Amino acid sequence: MRIPRFYDPQPLAADSLIDLSDSVVQHVCKALRMRTGDNLVLFNGDGNNYRAQLESVEKRRAQARIIEVQDAGSESSLQVRIGQSLSRGERMDYAVQKATEMGMQQMIPLFSERCEVKLNNERQEKRIRHWQQVAISACEQSGRASVPEIAAPQTLEQWIQNEDADLKLVMHHHTAQPLEQIEKPESVALLIGPEGGLTEREVELALENGFKPVALGPRVMRTETAPVAALALLQYLWGDWR
Repeated sequence: MRIPRFYDPQPLAADSLIDLSDSVVQHVCKALRMRTGDNLVLFNGDGNNYRAQLESVEKRRAQARIIEVQDAGSESSLQVRIGQSLSRGERMDYAVQKATEMGMQQMIPLFSERCEVKLNNERQEKRIRHWQQVAISACEQSGRASVPEIAAPQTLEQWIQNEDADLKLVMHHHTAQPLEQIEKPESVALLIGPEGGLTEREVELALENGFKPVALGPRVMRTETAPVAALALLQYLWGDWR
């Protein structure tokens, strides 16, 4: 039987007794109806799993004792940051969720010329919190113990000009740069266009700032599909899929 695994942002240490956070209590007490003595695994984003056992379960409170600290061993040595042009609703959620499962370290939502999503400051804060929770849930499911950051939205120009990864790639289906001929990088920045695609001016700006154009075959992918396909290729070439 699979042991339930939860994200709890508080400090965790071996042989400590902790009050579980409210979000974990909701799962433990209400959703799963766990009992005293049941086992669970916690993680707080530091790269470790914390094997624990419930010592008390009440209606709105639960305590657990940390039994063992384990290196999760689920992080790729390849650091991937994604500049993802904003898309509507579930498409952005899908990109965050699947890119997290595939091992990205950071996603920066981007306002681009053909981006149809408009966010004021209040909505930006709400969406960032929502996307961060999507990433946390994906970590719980996939076994990751380091939570990727969902950064505050930027303009595409700001991100392009400030990104300093070893290898910078822009998805552009009119070109075909063979990635397997590139020397293994330590970090990769990946620029993904919106539903209507990047404009020629945006592609030129990326190229002027050191981005290499790449295509993943002859078919045009959706904005939420492209980061998943690209991450699969990057993990195969230089990450932890070999």
